[in-house]
Amino acid sequence: MSDSLEMSVSSICRRDGEKVAYVEFKDDTRLAEGIIPSCKILSSRGFNDNEITQLEQYMKDNLDKLKKMSAGINLFEALKK
Repeated sequence: MSDSLEMSVSSICRRDGEKVAYVEFKDDTRLAEGIIPSCKILSSRGFNDNEITQLEQYMKDNLDKLKKMSAGINLFEALKK
């Protein structure tokens, strides 16, 4: 994977009654969107199968951190910026 890969995490959302958050990985040419807590990539453009497996493993390995990041997002404050 590229060293310049950026990651962002959404605030907590509800999907089918479950609390989830979306995790986006991107660089200049590639984009992947995953979901936690299931740690699955939902869509991708430009990543190969091995890289998708690595992104899913990253989400599993860092699930607690990603959950804390998502829980710390104040949607109303973010919209003010």
